[in-house]
Amino acid sequence: MNRFFTALASRSAAVMGHPLAFILATLCCIVWAVSGPVFHYSDTWQLVINTATTVLTFLAVFLIQNSQNRDGSAIQAKLDELLRAVNKARPEFIGIEHLTDKEICAIRDALEREAGSGDAGAESADASVDELLARHSGSD
Repeated sequence: MNRFFTALASRSAAVMGHPLAFILATLCCIVWAVSGPVFHYSDTWQLVINTATTVLTFLAVFLIQNSQNRDGSAIQAKLDELLRAVNKARPEFIGIEHLTDKEICAIRDALEREAGSGDAGAESADASVDELLARHSGSD
């Protein structure tokens, strides 16, 4: 079931991201709008486009989210491998994607200070990258 859904999600994301899909969706909307006078702009005429767009959007959200989750996990695994393989890299960075937004922001801010692009006055008051990573490693 997982392989089927993965294949379906990947193929659907590729099809929905193709320019032809946008053109077809636009043409469907134009055909629907032009058909308004034929159907006297009835409630059923309006319901057709509302229902179709709602259902398709609802289903597309799940397919696109699945593709993004897989892409994000693959990218993270590749970055973790780079951190593991590069001599000067700090392996403590592996797995920080599981931290809270606040913890990740603190590490990013410390990295910016470490690189010299941050506020020099805040440097002594805030934790260093190594201290923040040590906290993370200690909590595992």
